[in-house]
Amino acid sequence: MTQQGQQTYLGLDVGTSSVKALLIGADQRVVSEATAPLSVSRPHPLWSEQDPDDWFAGVEAATATIRRNAPFAFAELAGIGLSGQMHGATLLGAADRPLRPAILWNDGRSFAECLEFKRRVPDVEKRTGNLVMPGFTAPKMLWVAAHEPAIAKATRRVLLPKDYVRLRLSGEAVSDMSDASGTSWLDVAQRRWDDDLLAATGLSLAAMPRLVEGSEVSAHLSPEIAKGWGLEGRRIPIAGGGGDNAASAIGVGATAPGAGFVSLGTSGVFFSVTDRYVSLPERTLHAFCHALPHRWHGMSVMLSAASSLSWIAGVLGRERDLGDLVAGAEAFAQSARAEASAPVFLPYLSGERTPYNDAEATGMFAGLRAEHGADALVFAVMEGVAFSFADGVDVLDAAGARPVRPLLVGGGARSEFWGQMIADVTGLTIDLAQGAEAGAALGAARLGMLAAGAGSVEAVCTRPPTERAFEPDAKRAARYAPRLRRYRALYQAEKAARTA
Repeated sequence: MTQQGQQTYLGLDVGTSSVKALLIGADQRVVSEATAPLSVSRPHPLWSEQDPDDWFAGVEAATATIRRNAPFAFAELAGIGLSGQMHGATLLGAADRPLRPAILWNDGRSFAECLEFKRRVPDVEKRTGNLVMPGFTAPKMLWVAAHEPAIAKATRRVLLPKDYVRLRLSGEAVSDMSDASGTSWLDVAQRRWDDDLLAATGLSLAAMPRLVEGSEVSAHLSPEIAKGWGLEGRRIPIAGGGGDNAASAIGVGATAPGAGFVSLGTSGVFFSVTDRYVSLPERTLHAFCHALPHRWHGMSVMLSAASSLSWIAGVLGRERDLGDLVAGAEAFAQSARAEASAPVFLPYLSGERTPYNDAEATGMFAGLRAEHGADALVFAVMEGVAFSFADGVDVLDAAGARPVRPLLVGGGARSEFWGQMIADVTGLTIDLAQGAEAGAALGAARLGMLAAGAGSVEAVCTRPPTERAFEPDAKRAARYAPRLRRYRALYQAEKAARTA
């Protein structure tokens, strides 16, 4: 509930599986929230697509639920923020209508086009600070040009998912710096579109949205939408917003240099804010703009974090028994035989991103013996995920973006044993926040507050209270060290055998 007359702010997060809407008051207490499901189409191997109009329909549905549940608070709406899945290629033709389904971030069809893009612009990685990957937007445009030339010829505008929603809400084609960083068209250091990169994919600046900072006003709710939402005559600002990880960082107060989070979700992310541009593309660091002016971030990504634990639970036939499995792994870790006898696990069940950018990398157990049971296997899986985070922190460190006291968020944060293990192997003090999730919708709402002039970054983007701190233990770190060396050597040996 909000006090009568208290202004409210709406965060809209356009995800892959759902649209989430979150209404907060000026005190940032949640007034109401709602989600609308989305489906993904996979018509061919490696393809992943969505109908852009489904995103807007999801926004309308989720917002309608909030209006029903909190009509008086919604009537006090003073600002809107957007966040969303990154990299999606939304190709628009005449009258800004989609020409085909959007090609999503997890679509892998454009491997050949990545090589062609690099052939056309050999210094693309220097210009953007990032490797060219099939998930990014520019290679998808080359794929369309090669395989659907009529669509490419008819394309008048290319937008990212959340920016298509903004277009439908306001009539304005605008993006923010953080989301644009994942296109392979942005000069991330200078925070501007690169003409040569656009030309290499058959585009010009005319096809691109105007760029703003995530905390700036990008547009206003159109009179038609405002009327439909019961806000007739109101001029509601829409913030630039942010890509999902940048918005999540805003949601947990990661705004100052060195601040960040480690997300132990299905995939794993180490996010670290900087006050300068940093890049290390040869080690698969994501170097993106943050959703705030004069801020950037480095990000390491592992593809199978908590999903590795779910996988081993399924293999063991104990999907509903995760708590007991983790307790068994913790007991095993405290035994004298753990470091000496436990198998070593590579968590590359879907390939790996940082530091190898190796889609062909595979998961494996090494050192299995007859005496190993579920406790040893689960311990090895959790340790392997922690070791992958250690690799990510090493990359951030090498780039000059080592985080300081990152927050632990995501489903895996429920395991204090895992949080302590990650602290031990990375050498970082990691804070567990009270009830914190990497909430992109909250970050979007906070950006809406900033755009509406509801406070400073320091006042709005506060860090949640710390529930406990995981301090690295030097003795445990010393016991993990030889196993970490073996873990890294295993990957190199497997890659050498695979590529011989």
